Amino acid sequence: MIRSMTAFASGEREIRDWLFTWEVRSVNHRYLDLSLRLPDAFRFLEPAARSRVGALINRGRLDCILSYKKSVEGGADIRMNRELVTKLLATAREVDDLSDRPLAGFSALDVLKWPGALHEPEADREQLAAEILDLLTDVLKQAIVVRENEGRQLAALLKERCVKLREHVSSVRARMPEVLQSIRQKIMARLAEVCANPDSERLEQEMVYLAQKLDVDEELDRLEAHVDEVLRALRQKEPVGRRLDFLLQEMNREANTLGSKSADAETTKASVEMKVLIEQMREQTQNIE
Repeated sequence: MIRSMTAFASGEREIRDWLFTWEVRSVNHRYLDLSLRLPDAFRFLEPAARSRVGALINRGRLDCILSYKKSVEGGADIRMNRELVTKLLATAREVDDLSDRPLAGFSALDVLKWPGALHEPEADREQLAAEILDLLTDVLKQAIVVRENEGRQLAALLKERCVKLREHVSSVRARMPEVLQSIRQKIMARLAEVCANPDSERLEQEMVYLAQKLDVDEELDRLEAHVDEVLRALRQKEPVGRRLDFLLQEMNREANTLGSKSADAETTKASVEMKVLIEQMREQTQNIE
């Protein structure tokens, strides 16, 4: 199954009065480049989270973000740090006494905003760990579905261009005898202008040499073989992005050689069209896992 490397997925789950949310963003990359953003209280999950990602995804730049908060259904169990608040108020009164003029007042909410003034019980990290990781797995599977859906579209585009490449190869192959015959006629006409009795044996030798020089059968055969291999790779279940990239490099090399051996405008045009198609395929392959 061909997969794209672009995806976004998110999921949330209430776990023991806490609401946890994972977000996964994925873009293309040569290798698996994973960035995990975890709250300080759950940084201990990083090795296990990396293992979950690596088991499901092979390539791509992934940002996995975990956030959590107290759920509405779970209610709020907030307690005031009475000792700290008492000290804050006493200190505020001392500052007010030292001032030669009244200072701006403050509200109870201002005091409660002071770090540590309120205490909210933390989640039991160890008990929550397994379910948090299971939620990550679910979100990763959602991202994989997105990648597979886009991968099917990319595979269809690649197959379409493979069909067009085959058409160009067949066209060039069918035209080569006509090209060689045309060159032979031009040479014969040129010789007739300068020589009344041209050496037919020497002419045949030159034609053999020219035919060998312009022979593109090997390039056309390799192009067809590479197209077959691309289509075979698109049917594989394992990731094939790197293999496709290599095949397209080889196809571009053959198309360049075909252009350099071209002896007429139609063959040159076909070579250019092939390189355009191959470049389009390479751009699409950059996003395949």
